[in-house]
Amino acid sequence: MERREYFTSLLAGGTAGMSVDLILFPLDTIKTRLQSPQGFSKSGGFRGIYAGVPSTAVGSFPNAAAFFVTYETVKRLLRPDSSPYLSPLTHMAAASLGEVVACLIRVPSEVIKQRAQVSPSSSTYQMLASTLRQEGVRGLYLAVVGIKAQS
Repeated sequence: MERREYFTSLLAGGTAGMSVDLILFPLDTIKTRLQSPQGFSKSGGFRGIYAGVPSTAVGSFPNAAAFFVTYETVKRLLRPDSSPYLSPLTHMAAASLGEVVACLIRVPSEVIKQRAQVSPSSSTYQMLASTLRQEGVRGLYLAVVGIKAQS
């Protein structure tokens, strides 16, 4: 992939991803609070609807950029000798690898965002520090599936 194409994928993907995430953030907060075991009202209700937005803002651009750069790179690596019949498989493999790479960035960002959304009195930084102190780096990945990291 040429440097210009790489930069275009990086910039366009990152900007698109961040725009969508920030526009939809209030709806995501409401959804997260509705799903909270504490209940909607106790987890903040409509108060602090932008709680956790810094982790989204920080993680969104690199997450989307990583997906698109990986997707375009893998697609180009797999395509040179492939037949048109393999094109769907090429796109599927490229998208799958892109998603794996993006998840390495997205998952920690989601953990911190969701914890901040259901505890609007705590800042994003406090949530990050608390998670790292109590669960370590593994807690940023295991918490999404409801597993507590064990020391």
